[in-house]
Amino acid sequence: MTRFTGPQDDLDNEQIDAQAASWFARNRNDPDRATRKAFDSWISEPAHARAYAEFEQLWVDLAQLQQLNRPVPLPRRKTPLWRPALAVAAALLCAVLALNLGTPQAPYRQQIAAQEQGARTFKLPDGSTLYVNANTRVKVDFSGRQRDIYLQQGQLYLEVAADRERPLWVHSGAAKVRVVGTAFDVRRGQRQLVVSVAHGQVAFSPDGRPGDLTLLGARQQATYDLQKGTLRQQSLDRDEVADWRSGRLAFRNRDLASLVDELNLYRQQPVQLAEGAIGAYKVSGNLDVHDPDALVKALPALIPVKTRVQANGQLKIEAR
Repeated sequence: MTRFTGPQDDLDNEQIDAQAASWFARNRNDPDRATRKAFDSWISEPAHARAYAEFEQLWVDLAQLQQLNRPVPLPRRKTPLWRPALAVAAALLCAVLALNLGTPQAPYRQQIAAQEQGARTFKLPDGSTLYVNANTRVKVDFSGRQRDIYLQQGQLYLEVAADRERPLWVHSGAAKVRVVGTAFDVRRGQRQLVVSVAHGQVAFSPDGRPGDLTLLGARQQATYDLQKGTLRQQSLDRDEVADWRSGRLAFRNRDLASLVDELNLYRQQPVQLAEGAIGAYKVSGNLDVHDPDALVKALPALIPVKTRVQANGQLKIEAR
């Protein structure tokens, strides 16, 4: 069906296109909570969503041109109307990319090993911020086309600078987490791999297979049991994501197995947990990351367990 438009319709389309271009630019600069809320409200309108999708596709086309490192004609796409604002924005983006052709991002590699206590903060060359917890080993490997971070042990929190041309991957064993621009936490213990999202969205694959993805949004958490191969999801309060950075963890109705798995990050010698139903005991309380043994000593008063020092010197928690 042919659609007829008048001057007012063209003006409205130009304004929407200009707004889409503006929102796209703001979203690439790690927007704050208020900006993300305003964007969600704006894009809820179907016309706004269409304009924004067109702009995203335009950016993908231009990124492909940049990767080829030489000018090529973009594919022709049928459009029902002449869109001046979108065309102007496209011209500006072309000019920006043209200035950067032939200057790929320099490789960056770093090995990080944190000690028993004390979180550390690193500013990465792409603008991301990496927080590393105690007893954590991380390898950072950035290339011109992809950003890779390998969590070998422990826990990290990332505030990721948006870069649609260079997605960021966190690898931990076979598991993978893919992001563009967001903030999230990953913890790898002896029993569990836990991914928690503060804002934005991540794609989590516990076994690394592309077809086995779990999408997590703001204040969502996925816990993968490394022994059983099971995945559990839950919602979190706003302050629960990466609360270890404050030095104190608050928990409510937490499985003892999960708590011990996290508590062991802060001890030189890990606590052993007896097998069986004891791992499902529910615990509520607080953990001071600088004094983890205070919680260990308090456990028998909170739940029906006892602690015993084994012949090898390790502490073991057993049912009472």
